Amino acid sequence: MADLDGTSRRDEDEVCPICKSSRYLNPDMRFLINPECYHRMCEACIDRLFTSGPNSCPVVGCKKTLRKNRFRTQTFEDISVEREVDIRKRVMGILNRREDEFDSKLDWDNFLEQRETMIMNLVTGTDVAKTEADLRKYEASNLDSIRANKMRETQESSSFLEQQSFEQEQARLRRMAARDEYEREHRDLLASREETLSKLASGRPSDAASIAREGQKILLKKSSARRSEEERLRQKQASLRGEKSKKQSLLATAVADADADAEPSLIKGLKKVSIPEPEKPYDPFGGLEPGRRDYYVLQDHYPSSWLEQARNNATFAAGGFDVKEYYSRTLLEAFAGLGCFIDDEVTKRENAKKASIATKGAAQQAATVRASDDVF
Repeated sequence: MADLDGTSRRDEDEVCPICKSSRYLNPDMRFLINPECYHRMCEACIDRLFTSGPNSCPVVGCKKTLRKNRFRTQTFEDISVEREVDIRKRVMGILNRREDEFDSKLDWDNFLEQRETMIMNLVTGTDVAKTEADLRKYEASNLDSIRANKMRETQESSSFLEQQSFEQEQARLRRMAARDEYEREHRDLLASREETLSKLASGRPSDAASIAREGQKILLKKSSARRSEEERLRQKQASLRGEKSKKQSLLATAVADADADAEPSLIKGLKKVSIPEPEKPYDPFGGLEPGRRDYYVLQDHYPSSWLEQARNNATFAAGGFDVKEYYSRTLLEAFAGLGCFIDDEVTKRENAKKASIATKGAAQQAATVRASDDVF
């Protein structure tokens, strides 16, 4: 009886609720579902009812408007699992925050719990209107950050696949390179040995040591050339990895910029995004103003009898002497010490010296007490 019940239930599932056609009579029938209501119907009824445009669901009691382009093949056998998977995918596509965007692990766990609660509300039909309203409001106010996080996720998945294929290709190339290197070294060794033997056979006995040294130098030169080529390849791979990390940091910056403009009220515990100040132009003087004078005003002329000759004689000007430059330097040296307070500097230095002496004395006393305890 159980088998008969199971068979009748399967037969009922394989019957279109609209045209009552059975797959038993038409094995080529294909059933599709729409994520609006998840009612199964055959492809012929879908073409007949929804080709001309949107239409209401033909199932009795369902008033939802369906469109032909939304119909798709059912993935899971249980339609409730199919519906939960679609809801979970939609909610997680909107609430796609990442752990590094939260202040603490507790805030991240609270966000995961909040997201799971909203998914269960939609699956079980609890507070559906409020949950949908919260999702729409959050999506409208955080559209830029949602897009940026989707871009980061896509980039990470593609980078992972690229990294896997790259590592596999590199392993294959390393194996081939190791095999080629071994064969090349073996050939070079044999060629060098034959060349050395031919030179020894044609040369004089006194030239044996020099011929051996020359062959060794050739082998060392070839091995150093191979090592430099390997080092160049490693540097190139490191630069490629640096470019990938730079792209990921740019995506993270895009997420931060999007969060700076949005004010999410649904999610709590997000990090406060602080936009860095623009870098100031380079100041070669370190904040000092060359023409600044705090304690005096430079005049164009100062009466001085012994400067009259330098002021009126063209010979001094031809040699590069400038009276105004002399005025500026003299007044700067005269007022240079007004901003320095020697007593305060000496007091600070003496206090620091006393503190260091006291620290050393305490350390010596502690060492003495420890030594006496060890003796007893």
